[in-house]
Amino acid sequence: MTKQQKPDSTRRNLLKGIAGAAAAGAMAGTVQATSENTKPIEDTGKESTGYRETQHVKDYYDTL
Repeated sequence: MTKQQKPDSTRRNLLKGIAGAAAAGAMAGTVQATSENTKPIEDTGKESTGYRETQHVKDYYDTL
């Protein structure tokens, strides 16, 4: 009888490692990009008036 050869798992492990590194790199790039684009809201001391019906909003409503 012949002995069965074990499959070589080094190639599979290499591909798993590459995929994991790519995912981690993409996640790190996303976190860095969002943290750079986030600015703290400045408190001006004024209360927000909320929704305002300006002329461009009225023009849009006229098209409906």
